[in-house]
Amino acid sequence: MKKKMDANLTETTNNVILDNLPNHLKQFIIDQNYEAYTPIDHAVWRYVMRQNHRFLIDHAYDIYLEGLEKTGLKVEAIPSIDDMNTILAKIGWAAVAVNGFIPPSAFMEFQQHRVLPIAADIRQIEHIEYTPSPDIVHEAAGHAPVIADPEYAEYLRQIGAVGAKAMSSKEDFELYEAIRKLSILKEIPGAEPAAIEAAEKDVLLKQDMLGEPSEMALLSRLHWWSVEYGLIGTMDEPKIYGAGLLSSIGEAATCLSPEVQKIPYSINAASYAFGITSKQPQLFVTPDFKKLSEVLEEFADGMAFRVGGIDGLNKAIACRNTSTAVYSSGLQVSGIFSEILTQNKVPIYLKTHGKTNLSFQDKELPGHGIDYHHEGFGSPVGKLKNFSTPLEDLSEEQLAAANLIVGETAKISFESNVTLTGQCKYIERINGKIVLIGWDDCTVIYENSILFNSEWGTFDMAVGEKITSVFSGAADKDAYDQPSAVSNMRIVKIKYSEETKKLQGLYQNIRDYRTTGGFDKVISDVWQALKKDHEYDWLLAVEILEILIATKSYPRLKTEIESFLNAKAKSQNEYHKLIHDGIYLAYNPLVYS
Repeated sequence: MKKKMDANLTETTNNVILDNLPNHLKQFIIDQNYEAYTPIDHAVWRYVMRQNHRFLIDHAYDIYLEGLEKTGLKVEAIPSIDDMNTILAKIGWAAVAVNGFIPPSAFMEFQQHRVLPIAADIRQIEHIEYTPSPDIVHEAAGHAPVIADPEYAEYLRQIGAVGAKAMSSKEDFELYEAIRKLSILKEIPGAEPAAIEAAEKDVLLKQDMLGEPSEMALLSRLHWWSVEYGLIGTMDEPKIYGAGLLSSIGEAATCLSPEVQKIPYSINAASYAFGITSKQPQLFVTPDFKKLSEVLEEFADGMAFRVGGIDGLNKAIACRNTSTAVYSSGLQVSGIFSEILTQNKVPIYLKTHGKTNLSFQDKELPGHGIDYHHEGFGSPVGKLKNFSTPLEDLSEEQLAAANLIVGETAKISFESNVTLTGQCKYIERINGKIVLIGWDDCTVIYENSILFNSEWGTFDMAVGEKITSVFSGAADKDAYDQPSAVSNMRIVKIKYSEETKKLQGLYQNIRDYRTTGGFDKVISDVWQALKKDHEYDWLLAVEILEILIATKSYPRLKTEIESFLNAKAKSQNEYHKLIHDGIYLAYNPLVYS
């Protein structure tokens, strides 16, 4: 059963996690449109799953095969994300369909909420071994099974929570856009090689232009070398758990070879950049999933959301995007930070420009939204002179001693020598802490510079001895109405030629025969049509051969098809391993659940 969320989005109601998902994440969710998958798409899924199953029985981390069953993934057909949701709910997770690459911050935040974002498209047969574009093979067959391990699932949630607060840069988003463009181009049938080459060069250029890596860039590396390309166990005999390896029949088979350097997983993994278009020259081995969480904690201890202070605020200015500074009172200021006044490397006054809102515990304070603070916000940080107790903790008697009385005019001075003169309009406490003091007819001065002029209206002064945390994005994202980070580039809907549609029909005939049976003549008819009109195709020939071997029928036809495949493997090197792996599995089938 589904309920309508908006004009373009539906939400499955059999998983409470999705019901509680923040609205700002729902902009990334799309309908899976299961009916759009073609018989060739299902054949690609089936081939990858069968080949991976054969290899991963011996080389994947133990939870993988058990996880396939727990998450409801089958070999014969692409999974329904609605069905996955029903099953994932039993282990406290959910899944949603998304449109290819989504921004890293959004991907991380989905994980924070225990939601697996799954790129709904599937790789083209030309990229059956590996594609730089996230697809349902990678997301569903790679990520989902390992979530069945509770310790790993918690790590995935933790890195999502940390990543949702990581500071990113404008350059990060430009690189994301370049990678997304490349991934889209590579999955368009018949895409111009020159266009792909140009997109690859643009990715390399954007990588070179990153400069000093942002928190998000460094955290993405830890994510890549664990969640995507991680190995687990001993250095001598590690097992595969990273989704990028579990979903790549090409790289999974080579990643454990001595040619790929193995390095013990540590925070140093953040120093290793990665590429999405080539195999990885090194991989990192963690002894267990607990180690992943330990490294993540070590990394997070140096991030702005835990450090705060001037270092965090400088990162906010550098990112040139919406960020949040948290005062020690708990007040959260969200906006684009433009200037920080400091004294002895300690922030004493902060400024934002453009729309800003004020929140507490991630909920916007009434009357302090972006419409009210649409031109920006500024406020002092620190203690009052002659008071050892921070301003946020002053009692009513101490406020009176400081002449801070609602309706009265006062002059207050901070230890930084920022001074304020005005009429106290209100004093707002939350959970025992003073978070805001409003002033009319107010002037704020520091070293003969006017920071706030009485002609500008009410001065809403944030209260806090220090800035305890700085993180990416708005505290209350739904209230802030932050501009959508959804890329303008969309996955291209493939328009199939009549020839391809006929080939899809042949694939469907074989699927129907395998699942429901039928006249044996279907096999020979499909083969004749394939040989006559689609001689370039190899996968359907492998599927036909598999049936003939399993049924021990049409021995002459079996010999003909096997000769055809061997000749193609010999003459077209790009198909050599794929074809021979298919033939091997036809003769040595595995039993699946």
